[in-house]
Amino acid sequence: MTLPQISILIVLLPLVAAAVVGLFGRKLPRAAAHWLTIGAVGAAFGLSAYVLSATLNGYTFNGNLYTWLNSSLGAGGDIQFNVGFLIDNLSAMMMVVVTFVSLMVHIYTIGYMAEDPGYSRFFSYISLFTFSMLMLVMSNNFMQLFFGWEAVGLVSYLLIGFWYTRPTAIYANLKAFLVNRVGDFGFLLGIGMVLYYFGSLDYASVFQAAPVLAGTQVNIIPNVPWSLMTVTCILLFIGAMGKSAQVPLHVWLPDSMEGPTPISALIHAATMVTAGIFMVARMSPLFELSTTALSFVMIIGAITALFMGFLGIIQNDIKRVVAYSTLSQLGYMTVALGASAYSVAIFHLMTHAFFKALLFLAAGSVIMGMHHDQDIRNMGNLKKYMPVTWITSLVGSLALIGTPFFAGFYSKDSIIEAAKFSNIPGSGFAYFAVLAGVFVTAFYSFRLYFLVFHGKEKWREVKHDAHHDDHGHHHGLTPQDDPHEPGWVVKLPLILLAIPSLVIGYIAIEPMLFGSFFKDAIMVDAVSHPAMEHLSHHYHEILHSPAGMALHGVLTLPFLLAVSGVTLAWFFYMKRPDVPAGLRERFNTIYQILENKYGFDSFNERVFAGGARWIGNKLWQIGDVQLIDGAMVNGTARLVGRISGIIRQLQSGLIYHYAFAMIIGVFLFLTFFIKIN
Repeated sequence: MTLPQISILIVLLPLVAAAVVGLFGRKLPRAAAHWLTIGAVGAAFGLSAYVLSATLNGYTFNGNLYTWLNSSLGAGGDIQFNVGFLIDNLSAMMMVVVTFVSLMVHIYTIGYMAEDPGYSRFFSYISLFTFSMLMLVMSNNFMQLFFGWEAVGLVSYLLIGFWYTRPTAIYANLKAFLVNRVGDFGFLLGIGMVLYYFGSLDYASVFQAAPVLAGTQVNIIPNVPWSLMTVTCILLFIGAMGKSAQVPLHVWLPDSMEGPTPISALIHAATMVTAGIFMVARMSPLFELSTTALSFVMIIGAITALFMGFLGIIQNDIKRVVAYSTLSQLGYMTVALGASAYSVAIFHLMTHAFFKALLFLAAGSVIMGMHHDQDIRNMGNLKKYMPVTWITSLVGSLALIGTPFFAGFYSKDSIIEAAKFSNIPGSGFAYFAVLAGVFVTAFYSFRLYFLVFHGKEKWREVKHDAHHDDHGHHHGLTPQDDPHEPGWVVKLPLILLAIPSLVIGYIAIEPMLFGSFFKDAIMVDAVSHPAMEHLSHHYHEILHSPAGMALHGVLTLPFLLAVSGVTLAWFFYMKRPDVPAGLRERFNTIYQILENKYGFDSFNERVFAGGARWIGNKLWQIGDVQLIDGAMVNGTARLVGRISGIIRQLQSGLIYHYAFAMIIGVFLFLTFFIKIN
C-alpha cells in the first residue's frame, strides 16, 4: 500500500467502527463495542506510527483525494473545494499522539463505563471523535480543516452531555457549544478573508502567495486601514481561542468536566483543546508576517497561563483542578506561539498530551475508588489502597510542574526561555506570567496530590457521617467500603501513559526543537523573530544535551519556584492545615474573586445571556404582541370588522332602500356617460 492509501485507512478505520457500533450496538454483544473500536483505533495508531517513521525518512505527501465542489467566481476564476491530506512530520506526530491517547482512553473506558447503559454509544462517540481529529490534523486545505474543526466540536457537545438526564451536563454542553460558536465565527471570517484575498483554500497556494500580500491593507472601518495579515491572523486565532480555551473564551472547559472522565482525558487534555495550537503552528507562514498578531497571541496566552492557574488553587473537585491546569498549560503553549517558537509549542503539546491524559485518567481511577466522590477534601492516604494510581499520579504531577528529566521539564522550560529571548511586544509580561505560573502550578498540583494520596483518611469521617453511626470503620463499616484499585483495563493505560510522561521529553527535545524535525512544516523569520535562534544558541553553547539541560535546570529560577510551590503545599496541607483556612478568612475578598472565576460567568450571564433574553423579550412584546398579533393579525381583523360594520348599514333588507340605491346608481352612471361623450 502507498502512504496516501495508508492515510485514508487511518481515518476510515475509526469512522467505520463508530458507524457500526453506533448503528448496530444494541444488536451486537456488549463486548463487540469495545473490541471493534479498540481494534480500529489500535490499527490506526500502528499505521500512524508507520507514517511517522516514513516522514522521518524524508517522505512527505500533499495531494487532493476527492473534489467535493467546483465553484465559479466569475472574473476571479474558479475554485475547487477538495478533500486532501498533507502528511509531514507535524501532521504525522499529531496523528500518533491522537491515536495513542485515544487508544489508551478506549481501553480505560472498558473499566470506567462498565456499568453504564450507554456503553456502546460512548464507544461510538469516542471513535467518531478520533476520526474527526484525524481529519483536522491531516488536512491540506482550510475547508477540510474547518470540517474537522466543527466535527470535533459536535462530538465534544455529544460527549459532554453524554449523561443527558443531568441538568448540569446539558447546561455544560450547551455552554461549550455556544462559546465555541463565538470563536468559530471569527475562524470562519478568517477563512473567508483567505478565500477572498488569496483566491484559494489550499495551504500550499496560500502560503506561497502570503509574502506578496504581506503589505496589503484592508478598510474594515472606512478610512482606517488595517494590515490584511494582521486581521486574517487575529480572526483565525479567535477560532483557536474558542477551541483551545483562551481568555475570555475559556469558560466552557471547566464546566465540561460534567462529561465522563475518559472524555476529559481525550478531548480536554490531549486532543481537541490543542487543535487551536496545532492550527496556529500550521499557519506559521501567515503569522510570521504580522508582529501585531503574534503580540496579541502572546498576551492572551500569558493572561490565560497565569490567571487560570490561580483558579486551580481553590478548586476542590479533583477533575476541576486538573481542568484549570489544562487551561494554564494551554496558555503556556500560546505564549510559545506568540514568541514564534512554534516548535516549542508543539513540543509542549505532545508532552502535555501524555502527562495530562495520565492525570485525568488517574483522577478517574480515584473517583472510581472513592465510589464516585470527587471532593478532594474527602480523601487522604489513598496511596495505601491505590498504589498504581498513586505512583502514576506522582509521575504525572512531577512532569506537569517541570521536574528535571521529566517530559514536562524540557518543553515547559523551553517555553520560559523562548519568552525570555523574544522581542515581540508583550514578551516581558509573558515571561513574568510563565515564571509565576511555575510556582502556582507546583502549588495546586501538589495540593491535590497531598490531599488525595497522603495525610489523614478523611473519607472515613465522611462514611461515619453518612451512616449516622458513632463508630469508626472497624465497628460497622465493611472493608468493601474502603477505596480500591480498579482493574487492569484502568491501570494499564495509566502505566503506558506514565512512560512517555517520563522519557519523551529527553528523547525528543533535540530533533523537535534544534534539529530538522519541523524543517518544512513550520516557518520562522529568524531575523525579525529571533527567539528560537537564541534558544538554540543557549542550548548548544551552554546546555549541550538533554542531560545537561536537566542538570542545569536544577540551578535555575523555575526549578526554585517549583520546589517552593511543592514545599508550601506540603506545609499548608500536611503540617499546618489550619493555615489555609486562616488565609481564606483574612483574604476573603481575593478568595471571592477566585471563587467567582473573575466574574466571567456572571458577566456572560448578565450581559450576553441576559441581554439576549432582554432583546428577545422586547422582540416578543413589540414585534410579536404589538406588531404581528396586534397590528397585523388582530389589526386586520378589527379593520375588516369596522368596514363590515359600515357596509352592513347599507344591507338593510328594505326594498325601497335598494330601489333608491339603484336610482342613484343609474343617475351617476348616466351623468358619467354624458360627460364622456
